Amino acid sequence: MMEESGLCHWSVIRSILAIVQWWGFNVAVIIMNKWIFQKLDFKFPLSVSCIHFICSAIGAYLVIKVLKLKPLIPVNPEDHWRRIFPMSFVFCINIVLGNVSLRYIPVSFMQTIKSFTPATTVFLQWLVWGKYFDSRIWASLIPIVGGILLTSITELSFNTFGFCAALFGCLATSTKTILAESLLHGYKFDSINTVYYMAPFATMILAVPALLLEGSGVIEWFHTCPSLFSSLIIIFGSGVLAFCLNFSIFYVIHSTTAVTFNVAGNLKVAVAVTCSWLIFRNPISYLNAIGCAITLVGCTFYGYVRHKLSQQSPGTPLSPRTPRGKMELIPLVNEKLDDKV
Repeated sequence: MMEESGLCHWSVIRSILAIVQWWGFNVAVIIMNKWIFQKLDFKFPLSVSCIHFICSAIGAYLVIKVLKLKPLIPVNPEDHWRRIFPMSFVFCINIVLGNVSLRYIPVSFMQTIKSFTPATTVFLQWLVWGKYFDSRIWASLIPIVGGILLTSITELSFNTFGFCAALFGCLATSTKTILAESLLHGYKFDSINTVYYMAPFATMILAVPALLLEGSGVIEWFHTCPSLFSSLIIIFGSGVLAFCLNFSIFYVIHSTTAVTFNVAGNLKVAVAVTCSWLIFRNPISYLNAIGCAITLVGCTFYGYVRHKLSQQSPGTPLSPRTPRGKMELIPLVNEKLDDKV
């Protein structure tokens, strides 16, 4: 009994530590990215994303090939271009849109819009793949949509371009999640192997647009930046932390239950919003804060409903085109990557 009690306590402590370090890396990456755009005046989201991809590719290589902390999941040579490359393209767009939105709108608003992802995932599966969902899933999306609408209407620092980038980022995240179910079928990638295979492709895809669209601006910034060395440390440090975030998501998934992961994920957004407000002091109205809270509660409720339904029905079909019957009870969900590479 004593041994079982000790194991139980250690399991709880391990889960708490996993969640705290996940929150820490997530908040640090978001705050550093916003700091880079706002305080360092490095207003080049494509270049920041490219640096993150390079750091993540190097980090994944070190973890898998050098330190051998994670086994490499082998991929058939023909699948590199047929499966991995299309996923990397959507993966790249997803990360870039997130950084573009962060360039133009406050962290609080960006994080709230990002919480719209469950709704876009369900909607795309219904619209494109013709899947049907239990009425409780649709009902659980109402507070998410309502909270997003209230937050958007009452946002004091609203920027149309940033808002659209964040919204299309949700669609890209949903598309990536849905495509992964078919394109990566047969490969059980964790977050580290995902970065190992996709980050090099994403770097290759983004390098030329970043050079053409932002190259001259980056060179000018180099010549005008008052504290170049410390600024470069922050910029490349954000790339290192972005990789650490993906390592931490692997740890937290394996240390917590699905319900804990869902609740912790939504509380993580609240922590990020609070920390960003304390640092940047962007104006937030009462109605805006209420809208954000409604959205997070809605996301938690959606996760709870999805978890309950998953316990009552068989697993998700092998392909989005493989129907389980008229009612497709369980929407797909992205639990492997925190989309902050």
